[in-house]
Amino acid sequence: MTGPADGVPPNKRVLVIDDDEDIRDLLVMIVERAGFAAESAWDGQKGLEAITASPPDLVIMDLMLPRYGGFELLRRLQGGPQAAIPIIVVTGRYTDPSMTALIRAESNVADFMPKPVNTEALTAALRRLLA
Repeated sequence: MTGPADGVPPNKRVLVIDDDEDIRDLLVMIVERAGFAAESAWDGQKGLEAITASPPDLVIMDLMLPRYGGFELLRRLQGGPQAAIPIIVVTGRYTDPSMTALIRAESNVADFMPKPVNTEALTAALRRLLA
């Protein structure tokens, strides 16, 4: 496992929000292998509750979520103290270039990745955003 000696800041927490258990588990594993603590939620409402209770340093979230879809959750997180939390959006939903540009333009979206997620690209994004 990677640690502070590898340039990873200690005590950084990432919340993974995805309704697909296998993908959620994979994303959690990638986060932990990158040297960060990971928590998870299976829907938008549970994700929002987790963020409100104890704001993470970064959120990885799917766009297609039950109970508060991804777009609604992005908007809810743009106000208050949560607005500063960077979000990596991952989605299996087809997005044309204009939709991708709209998602990337959201003030709290730090990165956008299609599924299946490239492990190396996600690890690099985590390290860049949490450095």
